[in-house]
Amino acid sequence: MDKDQQEHKKFLEEQVEWGRQRDAILEQIENKLYEMKELAEYARDNELTPIERSRLQEQMNTLNQGVHSLEQQLQSEVN
Repeated sequence: MDKDQQEHKKFLEEQVEWGRQRDAILEQIENKLYEMKELAEYARDNELTPIERSRLQEQMNTLNQGVHSLEQQLQSEVN
């Protein structure tokens, strides 16, 4: 294998790894969004006390912050 082929192979391996990392981050985002959906459906389908609503909102805020953080990781990989 000559030098150009080795460099091309290394480049392709790096691209595969980059894709795997992005896929892992996107999977984490998907999981958090699914959890948020479940919480929203639970809130929709049940009468909640003010304390329960407050706790649920805290959970939603935490999940939302997690999604935002993961999105920033994706952006930093692109730039």
